[in-house]
Amino acid sequence: MLKHFLTITIFAFIACNTFAQPLERSKVENQYKWNLAEIYPTTDAWKADMDMMDSQVEKLADFKGKLGESAKSLYEALKLGNDLTKTLYKAWTYASNLSNEDLNIAKNQAMIQQMSALGTKFSETSAFMEPEILQIPKEKIDQFFKEEPGLKEFDMYINNIIRMRAHTLSAAEEKILASFNLIAGNQDDVYGIFNNAEKPAPKITLSDGKEVELTPASYTRYRTLPDREDREKVMDTFFNSYGIFKNTLGANLGGKVKTDWVYAKDRKYSSSLEASLDRDNIPVSVYSTLIEQVNKNLPTLYRFLDLKKRMLGVDSLHYYDLYVPLVEKVDMSFTIEQGQEVLLSALKPLGKEYVATLQNAFKNRWIDYMPTVGKRSGAYSTGAAYDVHPYILMNWTDDYESVSTLAHELGHTMHSYFSNKNQPFSKSDYATFVAEIASTVNETLLNNYMVKNAKTDEEKLYLLGSYLDLLRTTIFRQTSFAEFELDIHQKVEEGKPITGDDMCQIYSDIVDKYYGNEDGHCVVDPYIQYEWAYIPHFLGYTYYVFQYSTSLIYATAFAEKIVNEGQPAVDKYYNILKGGGSKYAVDLIKDAGLDPLSPEPTELAMKKMNKVMDQMEEILKKMGK
Repeated sequence: MLKHFLTITIFAFIACNTFAQPLERSKVENQYKWNLAEIYPTTDAWKADMDMMDSQVEKLADFKGKLGESAKSLYEALKLGNDLTKTLYKAWTYASNLSNEDLNIAKNQAMIQQMSALGTKFSETSAFMEPEILQIPKEKIDQFFKEEPGLKEFDMYINNIIRMRAHTLSAAEEKILASFNLIAGNQDDVYGIFNNAEKPAPKITLSDGKEVELTPASYTRYRTLPDREDREKVMDTFFNSYGIFKNTLGANLGGKVKTDWVYAKDRKYSSSLEASLDRDNIPVSVYSTLIEQVNKNLPTLYRFLDLKKRMLGVDSLHYYDLYVPLVEKVDMSFTIEQGQEVLLSALKPLGKEYVATLQNAFKNRWIDYMPTVGKRSGAYSTGAAYDVHPYILMNWTDDYESVSTLAHELGHTMHSYFSNKNQPFSKSDYATFVAEIASTVNETLLNNYMVKNAKTDEEKLYLLGSYLDLLRTTIFRQTSFAEFELDIHQKVEEGKPITGDDMCQIYSDIVDKYYGNEDGHCVVDPYIQYEWAYIPHFLGYTYYVFQYSTSLIYATAFAEKIVNEGQPAVDKYYNILKGGGSKYAVDLIKDAGLDPLSPEPTELAMKKMNKVMDQMEEILKKMGK
C-alpha cells in the first residue's frame, strides 16, 4: 500500500540525440504540449495540497502504537496513509513534469525540493507502520479482515509484510543491520568515481588520422565505426584499459557480492538470489529457467552470428563486429501526426478500447512532444497521477526512432492507465518484473506492421535487422550477464575466493560459450575477458539485469500469441494491463497465458527470432546477396 517514495513512477528512459535547434516553448502549439492543468489548474492549487499534506502527515503519527488495537484503527491508519500517498504522487507528478519542461527555471526546481522534503517527512512519520503490523499475530490479522471489509483493499500490502516475517529480525537486530546501509553502497560509489572521473581515458588514432578519447560514453559510439581496423582498435584499447585495473575492480565488485551475501544470510535466506527475488515473490526457478532455456537455444544465436558474418561480407566474425548494424539505416521520416496514424494502425490487434485510449491520449494532450530550450532529454512515461491520466515526455525528431520510442512509452502509459482504472490506488502499482512487457509488446507489433507495409526490400531489411539486433542484445547478452552475476555470487556463498582474475576467467568462459568461439561462429578476442569491469549494473544493482531478458522474452511471446490466436490471447493479455499489483508478477503473467517456469515463453521468442531471420534470408536471396 505505502509504496517506497523514491519509486513513485516507472520511467523508461531512452537516449535521444537531436541536432536540431530546440524551439522556445512559447512557440510550440498547444496540441504538441501536455496539459498539466488537468492535475492542478495553478501552482497555487498545488501548494494548497502541499500544505494540506504537511498537516495531515502529523495525524498519521497519532496511530503509532495503536495499529493492533482494533480492525478499525488499522483500517483508518492505512486509509489515511494511502490517501496521503496518492496525493503525494499526484503533486510529485505535477512538480516533476513542470520542472522537466525547462530545467533552467529555478522556481520549478524549488518545487521539487519541497516535494523531496515532504516525502522525507512522510517516510519518516510512516516508518512505524510495517514493523508494527508485523507484530500483530496472524490470527488477529485474520480476525481484523472479518471485522472490517475495507481492509480488503490493503490485503496485498498486509500479506506481503506477513510473508516477509521469517526474514524480519528483532527491532534491535534490524537497527544494527540498518546502520550498515550507510556503507552498503560504497562499492558502487567507488566504481562511479573511478569509471567516470579518475580512470585514465585511453586515446587512439583512427584510420582517418583523427585522435579520439575513449570514455564509457564515447566507446558506444566508436564501436560502430565502419572501418573494421578502427573497431578492433577501439575495443582492444578500451577493454585493456580496464584490464590494467582488474585486481582493484575485482576486489571492489567482490566486496559488493560479499555485502549481498551478508545481508541475505543475516535475513535467513539461502542465497543472495533468493533474497533479491523474494522482494517481488519471484521464485528462484524463474532465474534458473531463463539461463537454462537461453543456453538451450544458443544455436539460434549462432544462426544470427552466421547471418551477420554473411551480411557484413567477412571471412570470420569478431566480437568487435557485433555492434555494426546488420543493415545500413534507411531514411524514414514521420511527422507527429503520421507517427500517430502508424501507431493507431499497428496497435489495432490490442483491441478497440486500446486504440480508443490511444486516440484519447493524442487528442487530449497527454504527451509533450517537442524538444524545447531547457527541456529534459530522452523520454519517459509516468502514471503516478492516479485520478488523472498518465503523461509522456518525448523529444520528437521526425524519424522512425521517434515513432518506436513513442510506441514504447505508450506501452507504459496503457499499462498505467488500465491498472489505475481497474485497481484501487493501493494495488495500482506494478512490479519491475512486468514493467517492460507492455512497452515491448507495442514495439514488436509496430515492427510487424512496419515490415508488412515496407515500401522497399531495403526498408524491410533495415526494420528486420534492427529488431534482430534488439533480440540479440537483450535476450542473449543480458542473460550472459545474469549468468556471470550468478556465478560470482555462488563462489562467495560457497566460501571460495573471488578475485579479478577469477572474474575474467568466468566471464571469458561464458562469452566463449554464448558466441560460439570454439565453433567459429564469432571470434572472442582475449581482451573481452575484461568486459565485466565496464558493466555498471553489477555494482549498482543486485540480480536486476535478468529482467531485461525476461521482459523481452515474455513480451515477444505475448505478441506472437496475439498475432496467432487473436482475441482470446488479447483478453488474457489484459490480465497484466489491468492487474496492477493485485497479484504477484509471476501470477499475473500466468493469468495472461504464459508460465514463466516453463520453456514456452523462450520457445515462442526463439521462434519469432528464427522467423525474422527466415524473412531476411529470403530477401537477400531475392536481391542476389
